[in-house]
Amino acid sequence: MTTKPPRRVTLQDVAKHAGVSRATASLIVRNSPKVADSTREKVLQSMEELGYVYDRVAANLRSQSSMTIGTIITDVGNTFFAQLLLGVHQELEKHGYTVLLGTTYDSLKDQNRLISTMLENRVGGLLLCPVSESSSETVDRIKQLNIPIVLGIRELSGLACDYVGLDYKTGAYTAVTHLLGKGHKRVAFIGGIFESTTWTERMIGYRIAHEEAGIEIDDKLIIDSEPTREGGLKVIQQVMNHDNPPTAIFCFSDLIAFGAIIGLRKMGYTPGEDIDIVGFDNIPEAEISYPPLTTVSSFAQVTGTKAAKLLHKRIKEPGREIQRIIIEPELVKRESS
Repeated sequence: MTTKPPRRVTLQDVAKHAGVSRATASLIVRNSPKVADSTREKVLQSMEELGYVYDRVAANLRSQSSMTIGTIITDVGNTFFAQLLLGVHQELEKHGYTVLLGTTYDSLKDQNRLISTMLENRVGGLLLCPVSESSSETVDRIKQLNIPIVLGIRELSGLACDYVGLDYKTGAYTAVTHLLGKGHKRVAFIGGIFESTTWTERMIGYRIAHEEAGIEIDDKLIIDSEPTREGGLKVIQQVMNHDNPPTAIFCFSDLIAFGAIIGLRKMGYTPGEDIDIVGFDNIPEAEISYPPLTTVSSFAQVTGTKAAKLLHKRIKEPGREIQRIIIEPELVKRESS
């Protein structure tokens, strides 16, 4: 004899159990601020006792809108993105959104797959930190999504949409000018994906700083790598084996700098004494690294908050003018330089 599956608990069941109207129960599952705290607690208690599960997809279909936001980043293990996500979550949760997270690990294939997954889950908007190899095909695909979208960290040429990022050129210029101002003539630039937009902008700042100081650049001191500790460790060994090695290092990111510091110590150098090193991002570990890292603050949490605010505004006002928010960087001086 087959057993009938248990009947799904409905919102009407919850409302009856809690002694409120279905409309009030509905406001609570949608996290509306219009309900008194005492009523909210009573309804939530009934949900728990009855085992009620909110069918968000069905609710989205009924209302023709979604309170789910897709967020796609490149590396969840990078503290920079952890800080950015903190800003995103805190801001979107104020408005009752649920955030779905996907990580590409800078893979174009994974980015395409995650975008499809977000659409299948009927997200009401998408916050995308594009992979470094994003192409014109990526732009074309995003244009066809027909959902509100905000880009963070990296812009895509040819795509007109809201964007929040840092003035990478000024950040790099400030860092390299600091090193040149200390008397260094040979400043290496290591790490990052060659010709990605975030690398290119830093490269412009690096070159301008040298031009203003009247110092010629040795292109052999410019080496790209994966933006990871491992990438920094690998590339520092390569650049320091140069016939005429640098006396200072400008790193694409703090993670690159951490790897470079490990490599320098293995080679017998004392970072901050034998060679100056500057990072980029000012992630929390920078302050407690050994030595504490001089770095460019990119205000990751602020970036996440601003991107989330832009996306909420875009969802509420689809026809509003496109915004491009550029955050000004700040050099934080510590013992590594």
